[in-house]
Amino acid sequence: MDCLEALNISVGEARASGTGAVVAVIGSGGKSTLLRTLAREAGERGARVVLATTTHFLAFEGIALVTSGDMGDVVRALDEAGTVCVGTPTGDALGRLGAPAFSMGKLARAADLVLVEADGSKRLPLKAHAGHEPVVPAEATLTVAVMGANGFGGRVGNVVHRAELLCERLGCDANDEATPELMARSMTDEIARGLIAPTHVIVNQAEGAECLAAARRFAAALREQGCEPPVFLGSIRDGRLERA
Repeated sequence: MDCLEALNISVGEARASGTGAVVAVIGSGGKSTLLRTLAREAGERGARVVLATTTHFLAFEGIALVTSGDMGDVVRALDEAGTVCVGTPTGDALGRLGAPAFSMGKLARAADLVLVEADGSKRLPLKAHAGHEPVVPAEATLTVAVMGANGFGGRVGNVVHRAELLCERLGCDANDEATPELMARSMTDEIARGLIAPTHVIVNQAEGAECLAAARRFAAALREQGCEPPVFLGSIRDGRLERA
């Protein structure tokens, strides 16, 4: 199934309601890929799509960009292009964008789907969350936690963003293996602490037999620990996901 189907996002229902769905994407190992893929899939269904962030992100190549802080410019870009990236320039050397000048709710009244990058991960496949993150907008109707299966089996200190927090909470060491079971414990612990509240989990980069097997172990461990959000495995980039 493709990503929209996995997340049960109906573009038609959002359009009929007059307010678009707001989807927050958190975690690591494929957030930007998921945002771009969802935008493409929704655009192919005729949806008006906004890409935004509550933290920082880079503008998406090939997608119309509005940084003026003028809602009229956003509406015009949606009318012309269908999909638009909206943000506020940060002025940093990387050219990253910060949160837009208006609320996600206001953007949702102009679009069928608002896709929000609500987390950072330093390009590592796995992540532990600090107390100030993720920054999920109040208007979010879905919160999707992403992780990269290619991080399973690596050393915690090498593959986990904020590895020191994971070690402190779970009593492990940076040199320990980041097993699927350990990362399931970490997610369950963060949910119990109120740090994250995912409605869906996607284990990305589960493409080869070894990575797919590890992803299935993660999903099984999550279930054993009483974690209820649906888990999907596979490749976001290829739009191929299966429910665990």
